[in-house]
Amino acid sequence: MNAKPGLLFVSHRLLFPPDKGERIRGWALLRHLSASYDIHLGCLDDEPAAPETLKALGSVCAEVAVFAMNKRRQKLHALLRAWPGRPLMPDYYHHAGLQRWVAGVLARRPMEILYIYSAAMAPYVLGPPYVPGRDRPGRILDMQDIDSEKWTSYAPRARWPMRLVWAREGRTLLEFERAAARACDATLLVTEKEARRFIELAPESAGKIDWLEHGVDAGFFAPGQDFPDPYAGLPGAGPDLVFTGNMDYWPNADAVLWFAHEVMPELRRHRPGLRLHIVGANPGADIKGLARLAGVHVTGRVADVRPYLAHAALAVAPLRIARGIQNKVLEAMAMGKPVVATSAAFEGIRAEPGRDLLVADGVAATARCVLDVLDGRHPAIGAAGRALIEARYSWQSGLARLDRILAASRRAAP
Repeated sequence: MNAKPGLLFVSHRLLFPPDKGERIRGWALLRHLSASYDIHLGCLDDEPAAPETLKALGSVCAEVAVFAMNKRRQKLHALLRAWPGRPLMPDYYHHAGLQRWVAGVLARRPMEILYIYSAAMAPYVLGPPYVPGRDRPGRILDMQDIDSEKWTSYAPRARWPMRLVWAREGRTLLEFERAAARACDATLLVTEKEARRFIELAPESAGKIDWLEHGVDAGFFAPGQDFPDPYAGLPGAGPDLVFTGNMDYWPNADAVLWFAHEVMPELRRHRPGLRLHIVGANPGADIKGLARLAGVHVTGRVADVRPYLAHAALAVAPLRIARGIQNKVLEAMAMGKPVVATSAAFEGIRAEPGRDLLVADGVAATARCVLDVLDGRHPAIGAAGRALIEARYSWQSGLARLDRILAASRRAAP
């Protein structure tokens, strides 16, 4: 006899280690939900899963099934099925093995909740895969961001033919997202602003659209910890600026390319020893090439970003394209570091510019904010950012909200 009700969780990514936004959110969800549910986690992975990853997921899940995904093969699969009106993303994330596993899980035990992590995973559980005669599980669609708008925003900056591909994906994916939201009992976005935007785009589901903000582990990301200085011995005298984020994510790559080429020369005109450290996994050739510029250092993947934050004078988040909440900003604020962010990176964060962080767009304004921090003109901003995280961005309060949403979805399921 099962001690806890079942919850089927399908994800387009492995949710450990918690080293990027969707993994941070997913790992926090799994740990929280495991107290009330037997979680059956099915996910895709485009890299071999490390033993420690499977061990961590197994510690909070009753069952973990990981299905390897070949990026090149999945792209071809999506392109071959791209008839008019059909988005690429759901076919890119289609895996016959995961589909069979989902059907098997639903056949052998009842589920109280079907948790769909990313709209791309909706086809795995929507429709009637549950066993007739059982109550239909509550269906939660955790979109996080409006992916259709992300692709639409990419299009104007892309070259032909990707400009056309991304514009088409934005149009077709929106209709897919709307259909998925209609079929679910609740659809979650990462901020209230993002939720309100999706209500504008999908007004037929307005009563079922909600939000669940990201949180920060304020004990893990905390100032005052004793870390060795990762910048010691590098050329240049400092001060040190840091950007953290996975570098195979195009908005991150675009951000550091712009900052290194446009803002760094202006900063080094005033501070010749200033250094920029680009800290994140999977840098492409264009990002690695930035290390040839004066004062720019590219680390690649690191075991822990906290030493890089702890020993930096400030963190920069110069994203020109962004959606939802940027974990990199929250983590730097949690570490008590001054943050200089663009308005795109700031969007969705409940903070006061000028008190909790600095917001600037364009070369001159961004350079001025960085130099003002380095010149001591904002001595209290790091502490203010830390206080904001403690007051507003704990996982505890956000996940209590999730419990209420889950309870409502169970009542809504026929």
